Amino acid sequence: MKRKPFKTFTFEGKCIDLSHDGKGVVKYQGIPGFIENILIDEEAIIEVTYLKKDRFFGRVKEITKKSPYRVKPRCGVFKECGGCALQHLDYQLQKEYKRKKVKEAIKRIGGIDCVVDETIGMDDPYFYRNKIQMPVRITKKGNIVSGFYKENTHDIVPIEECVIENKVADQILKTIRNLMKKYRILPYDEDLKKGIIRHILIRNSHYFKEVMVVLITSVDSFPGRRDFIKDLKNQELIISTIVQNINPRDTNVILGEKERILYGKGFIKDQLCGLTFKISPKSFYQVNPLQTEKLYQTAIDLANINKNDLVLDAYCGIGTIGLIAAKTAKEVIGVEIVSDAIKDARNNAKENDIQNISFYEGDAGEFILEKQKEGITFDVVIMDPPRKGSDEKFLNIILKTEPKKVVYVSCEPSTLARDLQLLSQKYTIKKVVPVDMFPHTFHVETVVLLSRVNSK
Repeated sequence: MKRKPFKTFTFEGKCIDLSHDGKGVVKYQGIPGFIENILIDEEAIIEVTYLKKDRFFGRVKEITKKSPYRVKPRCGVFKECGGCALQHLDYQLQKEYKRKKVKEAIKRIGGIDCVVDETIGMDDPYFYRNKIQMPVRITKKGNIVSGFYKENTHDIVPIEECVIENKVADQILKTIRNLMKKYRILPYDEDLKKGIIRHILIRNSHYFKEVMVVLITSVDSFPGRRDFIKDLKNQELIISTIVQNINPRDTNVILGEKERILYGKGFIKDQLCGLTFKISPKSFYQVNPLQTEKLYQTAIDLANINKNDLVLDAYCGIGTIGLIAAKTAKEVIGVEIVSDAIKDARNNAKENDIQNISFYEGDAGEFILEKQKEGITFDVVIMDPPRKGSDEKFLNIILKTEPKKVVYVSCEPSTLARDLQLLSQKYTIKKVVPVDMFPHTFHVETVVLLSRVNSK
């Protein structure tokens, strides 16, 4: 039996809040709905496009009462792209939204009512990203385009200029599209499983004039590659290295396992808090360099590390936080389960001639227990887990071994709140500081200082 198509309808409503992903919350007959491009206290005619008993979705047909905090988005495809959910909201209000989001998550999910500091923002919240990765497609008219996927689809919104990306990246993307056409190198077609270039990844250094271009291809070799690369590196662009990443798999994972350096050294360098880091195509490195320095310095300042402290940098990645902490600590140990990251971390320690830090591949929780058997305990644990948060096993090991202080760096308030609830068995929240790493989006980073109950 075929389901009847939903018949859309309109009503006039008022936005009462913003959801966790920046959508306006509007109620219809007591049912909450989630609507893009509407702000708190705005009134609008809403078209309901999907309705269930407990929620609905829709779109704005006409705003009948505007918020004084509405601003004109600088992006020409703001409504179509959906990547910058808050670009129509005054930046000061964006920061307050993120502070409130962190506070409410900790209270609602973690059951903890705590003071949350003002969000640390940017002086100029545009053109900040040092990494982009865009899919490439060919249109029905035969034009090669790059852009972002429209929300919940695989339809590309073509982008000529993105106002949160580094300006150099836009120039390079345009050049690559033109050279693809010149050398007849086709974009990959997901449906037909044909074509060459799937994505283009560009990383740039903030402190040095270095740019990395990564071409993610469906095949190992392709006609015209040599001339294409020669032409690309001879353009008046500051490209330092070009890498080919081969990903033949039918998957949503962008990067494949195999890489080939086509030009340059295969990496670029950047600085954070006075230290130099090598960045390869797969390196985890924060995308907003100015805010990253604020984020990491906030974490180090809250930890208040001294020359007697043994510090564990859990989820250490390429060693960024740990290497910065080593400036004031007795010793720092970084632990990470990804082997490539550990190699990068050790190289970064050598690059910066830092002697009082070591890196180990493995599970951070198991590492803590092994050290405890040797009679070694950590004074400070700095943890920067992925978006899914920490695992319960690691948190229970923290509770068992009881380091004096834990500094939790989070990129997702909901999983942070869940983990804080568990840690609150033996730890008190001393400070919560949101940092706006991604202006105009709904994402927010948070630094939390936890102190062991009854610790001196």
